[in-house]
Amino acid sequence: MQNRTIRLLRGEEIEGFLSDLEQNRESTSEQIDAAVVQILQQVRREGDDALFELTARFDGVDLRDVGLRVGRTELDELAGTVPAETVEALKRAADNIRSFHERQMPESWLVCREAGVILGEKVTPLRRVGLYVPGGTAAYPSTLLMTAIPAQVAGVEEIAVCTAPGRNGQISPLVAAAVLLLGLEEVYRVGGAQAVAALAYGTETIPPVDKIFGPGNAYVTAAKKQVFGRVGIDMLAGPSEVVLLADGTAEPAFVAADLLAQAEHDPLSVAVLVTPDARLAADVQSELNAQLVGLPRREIAERSLSGQGAILMTENLTEAVAVVNRIAPEHLGIHTEDPWTLLGQIRNAGSIYLGSFAPEAVGDYWAGPNHVLPTGGSARFSSALTVEDYLKRSNVVAYTREGLALAADDVVRLAKAEGLEAHARAVTVRTKNGN
Repeated sequence: MQNRTIRLLRGEEIEGFLSDLEQNRESTSEQIDAAVVQILQQVRREGDDALFELTARFDGVDLRDVGLRVGRTELDELAGTVPAETVEALKRAADNIRSFHERQMPESWLVCREAGVILGEKVTPLRRVGLYVPGGTAAYPSTLLMTAIPAQVAGVEEIAVCTAPGRNGQISPLVAAAVLLLGLEEVYRVGGAQAVAALAYGTETIPPVDKIFGPGNAYVTAAKKQVFGRVGIDMLAGPSEVVLLADGTAEPAFVAADLLAQAEHDPLSVAVLVTPDARLAADVQSELNAQLVGLPRREIAERSLSGQGAILMTENLTEAVAVVNRIAPEHLGIHTEDPWTLLGQIRNAGSIYLGSFAPEAVGDYWAGPNHVLPTGGSARFSSALTVEDYLKRSNVVAYTREGLALAADDVVRLAKAEGLEAHARAVTVRTKNGN
């Protein structure tokens, strides 16, 4: 019998898995938090010098000669090494992402009430944002597209990009190509918690921002959490997740491929199949073993599947949907005979992929919706990154003398009920004796 790469759980075993998953999501590393406190304090105190020292310590590269900022000439040289067909793919992906996000753009509005009262909302883009793009050992130009394009659609004036350098001191050529494609100009070769600190507090080279966007490792996430309040943040990203909801009509090879696409991200990635069909469960186990052969990131995928992965065998689809909503996954793929009939029952999911031919990968790179999504069960109360995350709303209130007179008695009554006499007087001083 083939070695099972993923657990098959039923009944009370499912409850145990879900409880463990929830507990793991809530756990934090005191060691990481303490280390990040030190990094933030050092950057705040020493500025650029801290960034040079920390980059040498964590990334193994001395940036004092080349500097923190990546100039246009260097960007051109790096981007020039990227195959033309890859650049064209990035362009087409960017077009899809921009088209989708342009539909999200809200407008300011005003409404006129009786007696000349005007109410509304003024929508204003953030002035300056920082984008964190993971780098160093891997390249994620797709993350730059997903975080920069909504900022541009929103009308953000200044966009600063931070990404970790490789051992040669250079940023990823793919990221450089995406930077040029989007017309961005402010790029810094710094990563990790120190990049978050620089964006939040500012240094001699890097001006502070109003809000920080983009996923990163546990240190980056801890740093974003600790600087929140000084600046805004998009969300706290944890290990990536996929849940596949499937019945007996699902193609086992597709399901297995989608599980592996998630598992190869990170040993802590969560990849789960929820199904009432025993034959599908067995076939997916076999497919996983077959598809792991020759996979370049096989070791990572196997650790993910054996550690955080599972096939959860439910009694029926109704129970399966309940399990999905409890997990509240970052990504949810629905592989059933008619996935649209289940869409209305899904309450908690960051992004939903309907049908066998909508793999998560097409959403990660191409379709247009944002791939920066809530993780760790936070899809219960939060949403995918949107243009609105780069905007703020200000209430607009305009009253005439007549309008205030009509409201005065009730406002004064409420203010006095709360014991706030000065609030009441702020109204009566304007309405008493018709003044």
